[in-house]
Amino acid sequence: MPEAGHANTRVPAGAARAAPRSPLIVLLLALALVLSWRPALAGQECVILLHGLTKDASSMVPLAQRLGEAGFHVVNIGYPSRQKPIQELAATAVDEGLAQCRQAGAAPVNFVTHSMGGLLVRYYFQDRPVSGIDRVVMLAPPNQGSRVGDWLDHIPWIKDVNGPAGRQMGTGDNSLPLQMGPVRFELGVITGDRSLNPFASAILEGPDDGRIRVESAKVEGMCAFYVVPLTHGAIMRDAEVIEQSLRFLWRGYFVGESARDYACGH
Repeated sequence: MPEAGHANTRVPAGAARAAPRSPLIVLLLALALVLSWRPALAGQECVILLHGLTKDASSMVPLAQRLGEAGFHVVNIGYPSRQKPIQELAATAVDEGLAQCRQAGAAPVNFVTHSMGGLLVRYYFQDRPVSGIDRVVMLAPPNQGSRVGDWLDHIPWIKDVNGPAGRQMGTGDNSLPLQMGPVRFELGVITGDRSLNPFASAILEGPDDGRIRVESAKVEGMCAFYVVPLTHGAIMRDAEVIEQSLRFLWRGYFVGESARDYACGH
């Protein structure tokens, strides 16, 4: 199983005209462009990475590196998480990832997501076929929304910073996670139970990672669940979490004292 053009420049009067580029140099440049696109190896699976709200693709680089070492063709998608609602982000980000997998000839497709990235996958595949999807790992997903989102939605400047998608992740009437049904693909969820945010933890009930409750990461239809002593913002970079994610992509389960298996709903 694991991105030239010419500017028109004015030549000063009396200056010598530059010699034309040799055919050999042109050929070498064209060859470099061709080689920069790397097709998947025969039989190589694809894994699409989707970061969370306020993050970017750089937050998923440790995961990308390890999954690539393990043999996956990795597609690390960046998207404007604070500029559009989840419905629009899902359509563009997931489509882009799937297109890159197809272009590389890598199949089947897997996903590893952090936080809101998991909601993009859930929404995208609500009414689409999942036959081309092998396995999905969600890290700290707000699958049942978060009361922290409800609280932040009442603070104007924070509400605006988090954008339209941030306003959809609470637990009220506008909660998109609570409007979606069970997952229909093979899913493993890893979430944290450590918080460095006493204000958020005072709002949440039970163990939490500073953003979501442990119980809020669960979703109907998941196959496996694993809890680690990490915060919401650190989970995707942790070495153990990365290895557990890799294990689920390979085997379909987690191992460890907190690992739990469920009857997959699909």
